[in-house]
Order: sequence, then C-alpha cells, then structure tokens
Amino acid sequence: MSSEPKRPRSDNMTVKKIGTHNGTFHCDEVLACFFLRQLPEYKDAEIIRTRDPTQLAECDIVVDVGGEFDPKRHRYDHHQRTFAESFHSLCPEKPWVTKLSSAGLVYLHFGRQLLAQLTQLKEDDRQLEVLYDKLYENFVEEVDAVDNGISQYDGEARYTVSTTLSARVGHLNPRWNSKSQDTEHVCGHVFYKESFRKAMKMVGEEFLDRLEFFQSSWLPARALVEKAVKERHQVDPSGEVVLFSQGGCPWKEHLFALEEELKVETPIKFILYSDQNCQWRVQCVPAGLNTFQNRLSLLEEWRGVRDEALSELSGIKECIFVHAGGFIGGNKTQEGALEMARRTLQAAAQSHANGSS
Repeated sequence: MSSEPKRPRSDNMTVKKIGTHNGTFHCDEVLACFFLRQLPEYKDAEIIRTRDPTQLAECDIVVDVGGEFDPKRHRYDHHQRTFAESFHSLCPEKPWVTKLSSAGLVYLHFGRQLLAQLTQLKEDDRQLEVLYDKLYENFVEEVDAVDNGISQYDGEARYTVSTTLSARVGHLNPRWNSKSQDTEHVCGHVFYKESFRKAMKMVGEEFLDRLEFFQSSWLPARALVEKAVKERHQVDPSGEVVLFSQGGCPWKEHLFALEEELKVETPIKFILYSDQNCQWRVQCVPAGLNTFQNRLSLLEEWRGVRDEALSELSGIKECIFVHAGGFIGGNKTQEGALEMARRTLQAAAQSHANGSS
C-alpha cells in the first residue's frame, strides 16, 4: 500500500493526481511538487511517480516527464529537444533567460497564486510581484540552471561546490547499490516513498524560510529605502544625498534597483544615517554592488584625519573621522554629516567645471 497516509474523503471527492517520473529524483521536480502541494487545489493530491504514459494521462498535472509542455493541459516537461523556454521568452517583461526546468515552469505559471496563498497578499499587490521576482532570481533560477546543466561562469572551476540545494536533494536518492530503491507499486501506480518525501520537506522548508526572510526583512528594507529615495530632495536640493533616520538597514541592493525603477537621473552619491551611539555617518555609494570603487569619495585631504584636526581642516564642526579609504566619515550631528557630503559634492562640481573649461 502507499506510504502516504490515507486522507478521509467522501465518495464524491476525487483526489487530484500530480504525475512525475520515477527512479532518481532531482531538485526541480521535487520543488515543483512542493509548490503545487501548497495550493488549495492540490494540497491533498497524490504524487504518482511513473513514466508510463497511460498512468500519466490519468494525472491532473504532470511535471518533468511526458515530453510535453502545454499549460492549458497542465503538462510541464522541459526535456523535449524543441524546448528552449525561459522566463523572458514566456514573459517578455521579465529579464531572466535561463532555460526553465519543471520547477521554473510551475513557478512561472503558479508562483503568484502560491505566494498569495503563503503570504496572504493579493495577487495584484505590488509587493507580491516584487517577492515573485526576487524568489525566482534568488531561489528558483538556480534550480533551473543546475537541472539544465548551465554553468554559472565560463572556464574551469577552482573548487567544487557540493552543498547546493540541488546537490542535497540528489544525495537523498537511494545509493546505486542499495537493496531498497525506495519505490512502491500499488494497483499499477508507482508512489513516492520516504526519500522523495524527505526531499520535498527539505526544499519546502528552505523555500518557506527564504520567503519569510524576503517578506519580513527584505521587503521592509526596500520600503524604507524607497521612501528615503523619494524624499531625497528634502535632504539636499541636489538629490544626491539620501537620509536614513537610523542605521542598520541593508540599502545597497535596493538603492541600485530603485534608482532604475524610479528613473533617478542623477546617481545618488551619499547615504546619511545615525549609528547606535546617536552619532552620524556619511557613507559613499559604491559604483556597483560588487566593487569597492565609489561613485564619489569623500575629499582626499580629509582621509585619515580625526576629531578636532578634521573639524579645523574642513571647517565643519564636530567631525569625528574620515576613513583612510574615503568611503565613510562621521560627525556628531546630522547637520555636520550632511555638510561633509555637500562640501564633497561642491568640490566635485568645481573640479568638473574647471576641467571643462
């Protein structure tokens, strides 16, 4: 009999069936099955693992097997020679060009419904759409790429990464020489057993953990940064200084994304925020997420100078320091930190004007 506990049902209730292939399982169909089982329509569905076309034809939805991609009939395989779909090809407004696996296909077609179910946000909520994009880019796309054998980079790897989600799912399969291959045949059907169940539980817990982080921490940070960016001209007319009333908010990723989304014409140069001691910092915005180069560094003559010496040199009261690298400085007051940013902007503008002339 099936290893899955029987659920009570009336004679009029037809249990949905999710079909996927038997044998060695992979992260993409495990994740696809987890996604589907979170939806009201499929929460009690049986997962039928088989390659028998007759049995697959009886399933309400089929993932990663069957040689067919037809959303109207809920067939989501990606192994056909003719299959080359990506998020971008199916949804041109999305940027990702990684070939989709069954996980990506199910997420693309059911992801908004899935997130609405898990977060209680409405499907047309802007925050849900932001989460939808973020979880594909930071969770599902990796599974798509690994399953389709797409390298993250060109050239030979310097070391092996063996702890990815896809690798951990793979390790849950029965060993090649195991006496039990963890399959079960009942009335012509092949049901999943403990290994597949463990894999689905593992990917599910990891996805839900990532979703909880993005909803409860990442999204609030984005909202805070968006508000600050929109109010930047109230801080300084240049629009090149953004103010956070308190530090600790992770802002860099959000700032770059929001500059593009909000069509910020003049790139933001400085971030002001207060630290735990109620003193103020002026931090330079880097040229990109993965570089130490700044869009504009604090004045060179201030770097490595501290306290009264810095206040005397700069003519700005209550200075604390400027790092020798020029990427951050401190002042005891918000006004002082802002003045450090303004003086740097003015010097850069004057230098540009002199160079132009």
